Amino acid sequence: MKRLLIANRGEIARRVIRTACRMGIATVAVYSDADRDALHVREADSAFALGGLAPADSYLRIDRLIEAARATGADAVHPGYGFLSENADFAQAVMDAGLTWVGPPPAAIRALGSKSAVKALAERQRVPVPRGYYGDDQSDDTFVAEAARIGYPLMVKAVAGGGGRGMRLATEAAQLLPALQSARSEAMAGFGDGRLLIERAVQRPRHVEVQVFADTHGHCIHLGERDCSVQRRHQKIIEEAPSPAVSPELRARLGQAAVALASGAGYVGAGTLEFLLDEDGAFYLMEMNTRLQVEHPVTEMVTGLDLVEWQLRVARGEPLPLTQDEVHLNGHAIEVRLCAEDAQFTPHTGTVQRFQPPAPDAGRRFDHALDAGAVVTPHYDAMLGKLIAHAPTRGEAIGRLAHGLAQLQVLGLPTNRTFLAACLQHPVFRAGQALIPFLAEHGDAIRSTINPPADAVLVAVLAAACAGHPPAEALPLPFGRELRLEVDGHSPALMLRVQEVGQHQLAVTRGEKQTTVHWTSWSPGEATLVMDGRQWRTALTRTEAPDGRSCWHVQVNGSGDADGAVMARDIRVRELTHAPARKASSADAARELRAPFNGKLVAVLAEPGQTIARGAPLLAIESMKIEHQIAAPRDGNIDAVHVTAGQQVAPGQLLVSFADTPVHTQAAT
Repeated sequence: MKRLLIANRGEIARRVIRTACRMGIATVAVYSDADRDALHVREADSAFALGGLAPADSYLRIDRLIEAARATGADAVHPGYGFLSENADFAQAVMDAGLTWVGPPPAAIRALGSKSAVKALAERQRVPVPRGYYGDDQSDDTFVAEAARIGYPLMVKAVAGGGGRGMRLATEAAQLLPALQSARSEAMAGFGDGRLLIERAVQRPRHVEVQVFADTHGHCIHLGERDCSVQRRHQKIIEEAPSPAVSPELRARLGQAAVALASGAGYVGAGTLEFLLDEDGAFYLMEMNTRLQVEHPVTEMVTGLDLVEWQLRVARGEPLPLTQDEVHLNGHAIEVRLCAEDAQFTPHTGTVQRFQPPAPDAGRRFDHALDAGAVVTPHYDAMLGKLIAHAPTRGEAIGRLAHGLAQLQVLGLPTNRTFLAACLQHPVFRAGQALIPFLAEHGDAIRSTINPPADAVLVAVLAAACAGHPPAEALPLPFGRELRLEVDGHSPALMLRVQEVGQHQLAVTRGEKQTTVHWTSWSPGEATLVMDGRQWRTALTRTEAPDGRSCWHVQVNGSGDADGAVMARDIRVRELTHAPARKASSADAARELRAPFNGKLVAVLAEPGQTIARGAPLLAIESMKIEHQIAAPRDGNIDAVHVTAGQQVAPGQLLVSFADTPVHTQAAT
């Protein structure tokens, strides 16, 4: 293996490049039109343009990837994760082209990549599986009949793919058909395969997965488990190793089941068996991922191993470097996924205006593909990077990770950075008791903790109002001035009176309260302020809100919350001092439904003249590889539908308008 083509993008492409370079293997990046200036393209030894914007026109083009390998002289292909990493046809095409495939054999991918097939294999290997229907008959009538046999609640899942796409929960019979329709649509869009299965939903489980590795010499071992229970939209956002709920005895049983299943399929390379772990210690197989997982860094940090290096060595025919008895887990590691989404899990696109990673730390790692100027598009997953911390104890790992999140700066578009920090500080998570329903049960309480306190808001608006021109040191302006500022889009605006008093200080009056704020240091995009004896560090950049108006994105980092938690807040400030007062637009808003984010309309369920109830699904928008249902914000009659299925929409674009007079619907009796 002399030249490795990486059939992927972003942080995983950079991750593979890093190990390949250390091993003396030249690397080839591939890129879409949207990624021509991406970091992975710049860091590889050579690069090949696939063309196109959407994955279907670039990273999912098997023919173009094989052409790229031939054109660049690559003799091996690493698929990363996502895209074609679990596509047996791609693996076969790579091998047919005479190239080394860094992954499991195509036959093993087919046997294990299908959730239905893996359940059948698991039963033969005596690995526990949930009660369900995994058959070939995909008619709605069959699913309805099987659901009645299995019992509710149950999960609808796509047979192909993963990442939470094509997965829906049905708690009663009335929800089954809409769940089937939505899951099929998302599965077809994401994987080109609309086949589904249903299985009984395990109540209040953990998501625990086992990393396995096998070579071509008949050796297969496991590298411990990861706990991935903190999820939103069935997608993980926090992962840790080891699981706080797994004892050495349970770890041995989970590992034995995982190795038995992988060995039974003739597996080679890195793979992950995902299990639901019940509160009584019983576990049930969900699926096997026949690739490297997003969360593999936590396993690397507790084992001290490089799993990409293992992949490359196994692909070269080398035996595994360790036996099962030689695998040891040291300390605790936790990973959070930084995503371009707000605290409501709504995805966002835009440009990263300012980026600064956390300070270097031997116990911390940041896998990402970010830099200032990076453009986040709707074509790919919302994940921007992964911050991982390792420490001797779980509590120390949480603290190290929280400090890293506070230091991280990604300004210019919303991210879940603050939400992740609040999750880490939640008492249920800190106690190691987070189950899969964690965010469903505690999400609102977590969101309430990230609302910035009044003093942080005041610091943010002053930093924005004085950006680039701090108060004068000498000869201060003798006149006070009034400021009117909008914070995070909320009304009414914040009213302040400020007066320069010299020595880089402002006297600030809000209502009856007056305080003095001192600028102790500043540079473009940064300022340190002292207010009431407390120091605040701010980073800020001018950006554009979804409505097209300019505002400031300010990150405020104080000395810690009252409970000792370290948490930097993101606050958006728009100065309205010289803008005319806007009339209330609640009446207009009540008559309109606008797109909350970029995406492609995959379904339009609304029709002119239709009477709808609040919460009824009106449209479905696919953005960042996820299908999002857009619900009616009110009871009423639909006046007009302004879009059609298949259309690309932008934030703020008018989708549906309602009649002036709301209609109050009544439940049928």
